[in-house]
Amino acid sequence: MAQATLERVGQPELPELPGLRRHKGRIAREIALLAALFGVYNLGRFLSAEHSGSAFRHAHELIRWEAWLGLPSEAVIQQHALRIDGLARVANLFYAGVHFPLTAVVLLWLMVRRPAQYGDARWAFASLTGLALIGHMFFPLAPPRMMPGWVDTGVLLGQSVYGPSAHSGIANQFAAMPSLHVGWAFMVAVFMIRATRSRRRWLWIAHPVLTFTVVVVTANHYWMDGLVAVVLAIPLLLIFNSSSSRRSRNGYAFIGTSSS
Repeated sequence: MAQATLERVGQPELPELPGLRRHKGRIAREIALLAALFGVYNLGRFLSAEHSGSAFRHAHELIRWEAWLGLPSEAVIQQHALRIDGLARVANLFYAGVHFPLTAVVLLWLMVRRPAQYGDARWAFASLTGLALIGHMFFPLAPPRMMPGWVDTGVLLGQSVYGPSAHSGIANQFAAMPSLHVGWAFMVAVFMIRATRSRRRWLWIAHPVLTFTVVVVTANHYWMDGLVAVVLAIPLLLIFNSSSSRRSRNGYAFIGTSSS
């Protein structure tokens, strides 16, 4: 009678590969896939960049909605933050230098060390990016730094990744709703908490909190941009939470089978 053997393993590993060549090939394919998704996303950002009129109209509407909901004014929070010496400069560096590099490093780590969780993360990130693309195309939104009452800290301190005007730089500056800075940071934290066992893994919660704070202080996003991103991310995180991921976290693997 066929019998499945359950064996305790110390740490989840990559599926058995016949050689280093195949291992490198898989990484190359995954990087190509992520690059293609990023390219499609940027194409959508450019397609929505022409709607400057509706972007500013949506911004005024969103500011009124936030006031109606009783959310604190981002402009007032930014004014208080700018009184702290050096805070805006650090926030600009965080905004420009942490978002994409840290996300890429986390995905690479998951690919190598937690392949089951990586499969979930890959499609969760791709799905959130696709939903954000729809939002950017159908709800172009001028960020707060373009509105009266806010300060563009990037331009003020010579650290802008966009440029001094709405049409400068290589990115569509009206792709504010939802905030992928916040959405990706939230997903990074959840997947790293799922994939690790140390008590210190809960420190990953600081990443989306810091990111949300930074996008408000730098006037790149409104509260609603980040909140909508989190609301979109939550069901995706529930959907992309496979049983293989849970089995891998518990430290068991079925001999003779491989993870997807």
